[in-house]
Amino acid sequence: MELSDLGDRICILGPSNSGKSTLADAIARKRGLEPVHLDLLHHLPNTDWEPRPKDEFIALHDAAIAGERWVMDGNYSIGMPQRFRRATGLILLDISTPASLLRYFRRTLFETERRGALEGGRDSVKWDMIHHIAVTTPKNRKRYQAMFEQIDLPKLQLSSLRAIKTCFRDWDLAR
Repeated sequence: MELSDLGDRICILGPSNSGKSTLADAIARKRGLEPVHLDLLHHLPNTDWEPRPKDEFIALHDAAIAGERWVMDGNYSIGMPQRFRRATGLILLDISTPASLLRYFRRTLFETERRGALEGGRDSVKWDMIHHIAVTTPKNRKRYQAMFEQIDLPKLQLSSLRAIKTCFRDWDLAR
């Protein structure tokens, strides 16, 4: 599949710490699309990942999807129906739970700059996040797979870190 086959409004779904934000930024630069990181819309800046009020998040989400050219990374099922109605393409990252955990620890312990980081926030190891990656995400995997299969859009599933790297190479994306 060519990157252009996904159109001008691309959704990227997948487990936490699977590389959604990095891929979104790379696609945005390559295609001249607006990168939209749902984590940044969902959380208040200058906090330790404190969520915004639900209605405020939905308003920010709906304003973002109203644009004509974007690549949006994040799950947040509350906005999926309207997001998918506007999307022209979908990418599902489906990396393993151990890979997500490894990336989480690397990100929080060693990386000072990263794509999709919360403005003024600080990443730190959190038991809630470890539980989310290790327990909640595997339960969501089947739901996301079923959703992916039902959506009638140009779509691509990348099921390993190697597949993601290959995608970067094939589409000539810069990190």
